[in-house]
Amino acid sequence: MKKIKISAVSYTNTKPFLYGIQHTNILNEIDLSLDIPSDCAQKLIDGKVDIGLIPVAATLNLPYWEIISDYCIGASGAVNSVFIFSNCEIHKVEKLQLDPESRTSNNLACVLLKNFWKIQPELLTNANDYSLSTDNTTAFVQIGDRTFGKKDKYRYVYDLAEEWQKFTGLPFVFAAWIANKPVSPDFIAGFNKSLKYGLDHRAELFNELPARNDFDVEDYLMHKIDFELTEDKKKALYLFLDYIKGL
Repeated sequence: MKKIKISAVSYTNTKPFLYGIQHTNILNEIDLSLDIPSDCAQKLIDGKVDIGLIPVAATLNLPYWEIISDYCIGASGAVNSVFIFSNCEIHKVEKLQLDPESRTSNNLACVLLKNFWKIQPELLTNANDYSLSTDNTTAFVQIGDRTFGKKDKYRYVYDLAEEWQKFTGLPFVFAAWIANKPVSPDFIAGFNKSLKYGLDHRAELFNELPARNDFDVEDYLMHKIDFELTEDKKKALYLFLDYIKGL
C-alpha cells in the first residue's frame, strides 16, 4: 500500500498530535516529516506531501484543499506563543519585522494592524535579526517555541490570538490538517483516532518533555492551545481568509 505523505509542524504545540501518531498504528500508513510552518505549507503547495498541518493562510495558495481532521492548532483567547513584541505601544509602532517561519501569524498581524488597530507601519521581511528589536519604534512578530520565556523582555507584548478575539469575538485557528487531494474516509477516521489518542495521553507526554523554568509547558498544552476544531473555529478560519484577501 502506498503510504500517505504527511508534513507536520515541529513545534511544542504539535507534540500531542505527534505522540498520538507515533503510538498508534497510523504510523505504519504514513511517511511523516517534521518542518517549520512555512516549509510544511510549501511542501503541500508543491505536492511533495498529501497532508500537512499547515498555517491556514497557506490554503489561499492551494488550487484544491480540504480539512481532514476534527483537530487543529487553535486558541480561545491568549495562546501564549504568537506575539508582537515591542518597545512602544502598538499605535506608535513605525516598523514591524515579520517572522520568516510563519505565514498565518504574519497575516494575522497585518489583519489586526489594518482592521483593529487601524495603523500602517512599514513591514520588514529582510531584517538582519528579525527576532529582536533595539529600536524604540520597531516591533516584531515571533511565534512558537522561540517565544517561550520572552514575554518579560519587552515592555509591550501583544498576544495575537487574544487580540483577534477582542476584534472578532471568535477563537482562532493557526494551523489545520489540510489535504491537497481527496483522502479516503477510512484513513481520515484512523488519523483522527490517532490524534485523539495523543490528546488523551498528554499526561504521559509531559513525562517525556524537557523541563523548563521559564515556561509552563503543561499549562500551554492543556489550556492555552485549544485543539478541537469547533464550528466557531471554522467560522473564524473562513473570516480570517476573507480578511487576508482584503489586505
